[in-house]
Amino acid sequence: MLKEKVLKTIYRNELIQEKSKLLVGVSGGPDSLVLLHFLKQVQPLFHYELTVASVDHMFRGEESYEDYKYVEQICEQWGIVFEGRRIDVPANIEQTGESSQLTSRKLRFAFYEEMMAKHQTSTLVLGHHGDDQIETVLMRLTRGATGKARAGIPLKRPFYTGYLIRPFLELTKDEIIEYAGIHKLEPRYDPSNEKDDYVRNRFRHEVLPFLKKENRKVHEHFQRFSEELYEDEEFFLNLVSSKMPEVWAQQEKDYAVIQIDRVLAMPKPLQRRAIQLILNYLYLERPSSLSALHIDQLLALFLNPQPSAELHLPEGLIAEKSYKTCTFRFFRQESLKYSLKLQIPGETILPNGYKIKAHYIKEEIPVLKGNYSFILPESAVQFPLTVRTRNEGERMAVKGLGGSKKLKEIFINEKIPLLERNVWPVIIDQAGTVIWLPGLKKSNVEPDIISDETSLIYLEYKKV
Repeated sequence: MLKEKVLKTIYRNELIQEKSKLLVGVSGGPDSLVLLHFLKQVQPLFHYELTVASVDHMFRGEESYEDYKYVEQICEQWGIVFEGRRIDVPANIEQTGESSQLTSRKLRFAFYEEMMAKHQTSTLVLGHHGDDQIETVLMRLTRGATGKARAGIPLKRPFYTGYLIRPFLELTKDEIIEYAGIHKLEPRYDPSNEKDDYVRNRFRHEVLPFLKKENRKVHEHFQRFSEELYEDEEFFLNLVSSKMPEVWAQQEKDYAVIQIDRVLAMPKPLQRRAIQLILNYLYLERPSSLSALHIDQLLALFLNPQPSAELHLPEGLIAEKSYKTCTFRFFRQESLKYSLKLQIPGETILPNGYKIKAHYIKEEIPVLKGNYSFILPESAVQFPLTVRTRNEGERMAVKGLGGSKKLKEIFINEKIPLLERNVWPVIIDQAGTVIWLPGLKKSNVEPDIISDETSLIYLEYKKV
């Protein structure tokens, strides 16, 4: 049953060409192991060459290494070329501060590209299935995804110099498990898939069973929705692309200027997609935090009756409206170094779109707003105070820690992207002592028990 179903998907969507070279991503789990077995079984129909690419992300120590070795053994038994690599993803996360899933995917796909180049393969094959599709669509809709991202996982898309295909998207997980049992396959299982630490696992364990109970063929409807949405988006994007030459006023690397009135002259569905194309041009890699909310915010910016306005987007992208044009530019480290005298009392506007308000506490002590506000005894520091960007190797005596910590470590622990770290405000006194990292950590200069017996200054970090 599975074989016929998948072959139908392959033929209908022209996923595999005869006498081609396939690279198969295999972890040893049921999905990828069944995929490899299936591709080995139908190999005589297409006469393709098979190569397996396997990655040990080194999250689970010896256990994940055994998974890796198991895939290598299977390939040896089945006469398939094996390419594997152990990648210290936890160490990379320490350096970048990115999420485990994003880092894993980035490094894994870089390995796939390397292996496609080495073996001159035209197609990367992965084992995502219908349950994965449901989870992905629901996660992205919940997060506020836009455009094609709402459609979830594509059956086929360009990748490296060829294509990435997922021939199992019309299957359920149960069908894959059943196939493994029939053919006496013994896949490896990752215990982290049973934990609810990840968003995907919560959808898998709580939402998916409910949907399947309502309709056991729900995966087919989600797949149909996905394919139709991809086709619709392709049509709209082609339509709006023909209008974009009128929109662009200037296009440079990391920089663009558009004519606002040309965008607003389009029908609303094309306005949103024009903004998507603008953002696609500017972002080399689409940030996971970018959502439909940002498109709505940009439309609101364009419609704002004020002649000048500004919007800060993910990864340091700034949209600056000036009358009938809007300029998009990125903050860059070389132009973002700043050092400003902190106005006390008063407001100090920062280049990152925030400001620091400061005033002397005269009567009632204000309620602290976490790490976004700070109460400073006047006698505890040397004036004037300065707000500036960080210096290499700087440390701060963190409140409640009983010792000092490097600012770099604080940024990594708080998962602050590298671009934001380079513009994050650091407040120091005249002696160069770091007293506050607004929004992240306070130093031990702020007392645990605040008394109004001494002169106090209240600082607050907030958006302009």
